[in-house]
This record gives sequence, C-alpha cells and structure tokens, in this order.
Amino acid sequence: MDNYTNELDEELSIDLKKIFFALWSRKELIVKTFLSVLVFFIVLTFILPRKYVVNSDLYVNKSNNSNMMEINPYVISELGTGGGGMAALMTSGGGLSNELELIQSPLVIEKVIKENNLRFKKLYGIIPTRKTGKYLTTDDFLKSGITFENKKGTNVITIEYKSKNSKLAYNIVNSVINNYIQLHKELNTEKSRSDIVVLETEYNNAKAELNKKMNSISGIPAASIGGSGGISAFSAFSNSARKALSSIQGQYAQGIKSEIALREESEKVTELAKKLEWAKLVDSMSDTSKVLILKEPRLLQDYEQSSPKLFINIILGIVFGILAALGMVIFKENTDKKLSYSMLGDEIIYNIEKDFIDLKSILLAEKKEAISVILFENINNHITDELQKYKNINIVKADISDEFEKGIENSDKVIIIAQIAKTDSRLFKKVKQLFERMNKKVIAEVLV
Repeated sequence: MDNYTNELDEELSIDLKKIFFALWSRKELIVKTFLSVLVFFIVLTFILPRKYVVNSDLYVNKSNNSNMMEINPYVISELGTGGGGMAALMTSGGGLSNELELIQSPLVIEKVIKENNLRFKKLYGIIPTRKTGKYLTTDDFLKSGITFENKKGTNVITIEYKSKNSKLAYNIVNSVINNYIQLHKELNTEKSRSDIVVLETEYNNAKAELNKKMNSISGIPAASIGGSGGISAFSAFSNSARKALSSIQGQYAQGIKSEIALREESEKVTELAKKLEWAKLVDSMSDTSKVLILKEPRLLQDYEQSSPKLFINIILGIVFGILAALGMVIFKENTDKKLSYSMLGDEIIYNIEKDFIDLKSILLAEKKEAISVILFENINNHITDELQKYKNINIVKADISDEFEKGIENSDKVIIIAQIAKTDSRLFKKVKQLFERMNKKVIAEVLV
C-alpha cells in the first residue's frame, strides 16, 4: 500500500518551475491570443443583432371562482363557516396553473398572432416553404421567445418576450395582456348569465309553489280558537260538544301546519329574489376583470438591449481569452519544430552557467559511472574545459548516425545539453528514443 501511495504521488507531482518557464517562453503568444479573443468578443457587442426583452407582471385575483361569490353574501353564508367547501372555493387551490393554460390557449394566442401579423418566414430567409406567408400556429408562437411564469407563492404571472425588434416585443406583450383580460371578461359574462338563468328558474318555481300553497291552505286560523272556550266547557257534560271540540282542534292543527309551510315557502321566495337581484348586479359588472396589471410593459430604447452586453462580453472575452491562450501554449509546446519545455524530462538544469554547481554535484555523485554528455548546441569554452576535467565523461555531438551510436556505446548514463527554441525538436525526440532502446538513462537535461 505504501509503495502504491508513493507511485501515485510521483505521478501526480507537478513541476511548477517547468510550467512557469513554458508559459514565460510563450508570453508573446499568450498576450496575442488573449488580446485577439478579448477584442473579438468586444467587437461582437457592436456586430451581433441586439435583442430586447419586454416583460410585464399581472396579478390574478383567484380568491373566488364565481361572480356571485365575489359580491353576493348569501352564497357565502350558505357555504357555512366550518365546512371545507368554503375554504376550497375561497382559495386558489392549484395555484395559477389554470390561468397559465388559459393565457396560452388559442383563444388568446391566435388573436395575438393576427394582431401582430406573425407569419412563417422563408427558410434561412431565402428558401420559401409551404408555410411561408401563413399565420403562425399557437404552438409555434409559444416557441418563438415568449415565456409565462407564475412567481412562486404568489398570484402573479410574469409575461416576457424576447425579440430583435423592441417595438414588436412591446406590442406582443401588450396584445397578450389585452386579449387575456378580454377573455376573462367574456368568461365573467357567461358565468353571470348562467347564474341569472339558474336563479330565475328557481325563483319562478318557488313562486309558483307559494301560490299553489296559498290557494290550497286549510284549517282554522290560530286567532279563531279563542271563541271555542264555551264549547270546551260544555264538552265535560255533552258528547256532541266533546266531538265538536275534537273537530275544532284538528282543524286548528291543520291551520298551524299550513301557516308554517306557507311561511317557509314565502321565505324561500324572498331569499331567491334577493339572490336574483345580486346576480343581475353581477351581470351589470361583468365587463370588469380579475386581472390587475402590476407592471406595465414598456417600449425600450435602442440602448436598452438585453444582449449583447459590453460588460458581459468583456468577462467572456477574458475567460475564453485565458482558455484560448492556454490551449495555444499546449498546442505549440507539443507541435513546435524547436525544443520546448514540455519535451523535457523531470531532471532539468535550467541554466548551465548559473546552475553549473548543480551539474557538478550530479557528476560527482556519478563519478564511478561512464557518462556521455550529448551536445545539441555549442557551449562556452570554459564550460567545456570544466567538463573535460572529469575523467568518466566523454562529450558527443548529437546526431542519428553510427558514429554517434559508437560514441555513447560504452556509457552507462547520459547528460543532454540543449537550448529551448533553438534545438531541433525532432532530432531531440529521436535521440531520446535511441537512449531508451539502448537502455541509456538520462540523468539530467541541461539548458544553455
């Protein structure tokens, strides 16, 4: 497990110094690429067509589902204060999902399409099709840049339309609102008329029933029973008086029942009359709407586009400029015809003159090994003189030839001396491949 961890650490180790030098050596390329991308995104701000977003907020009063309930206290009182029916009718229940379906229905959208003359255009602006010139369908319009959203936890619907034409966006949002409100008024009118029809029918039936009961009333009125006191006294001594009294009491009870039935029917007629009066009042108010415009749509100025935005494009230019610059560095590091830092191994001496002491320490540590110093580029004479002081090394000019192979044949290890952006990268790679095939270990790569 420990060996695996050590191997993993070695694989994940990053030579930050090599990365820094690789980036620094490509600084001109990085700057040019970054600025090119940044300028490109800035220019796009002034070249791309501007898009405008017009929006509006509508408040939909969903506290009631009936015109009668909106102002008629008798309907509410019938629901009761403890029942669940009233709570269900007085709340919106499923939110504004029904309203969203209503506002997106063909009843509204088809009028919007015709009012704004929205037709199918030529394919790519050039090729005519069978649809070209015909009005958009509701489904196609709903995919054209308009959105409807119910703000969470509210009875507010937000309408938003995005277009290259600010006036068209403004007109379409206005048209949606007006036709949606008009549809609400029409629905209100239908409901109020239905209420009147139902109540008038019930009222006429109740009134007919009242008249029928008034004509068929029977029994003795309650006031008349006071005169039967004498008969009641005689009933103790006479069977005839007793029978007469029993008959009077029966007729009295029948009279009481008739009065109760008549009073109940009369109250029912009175109640229905009041409700019918309220329903007619609702009908007179049915041209009003439950929709309140919280935020009016506004015709935007030319500079009020939603996109492209200069600030946003600058940010995008910076981000993509950095990514493009890094991409170009990686590409050039791996494809350059001259030696680059990414082609080097792990043991690097970045400056032979400044860091010659590092090279000397390696040579001293390997003094018992036969080492070949491979020169891809010429070095200063004093460096050459210093190297020749070591008896275990031989200096060989880099090449792919029999002479070169014979020059390193007796060496166990090699040291490479090359120069960034000058040494031929192809030759460098081929020589390193040759070392691998000959099992010659590269113990250091020294840069001039």
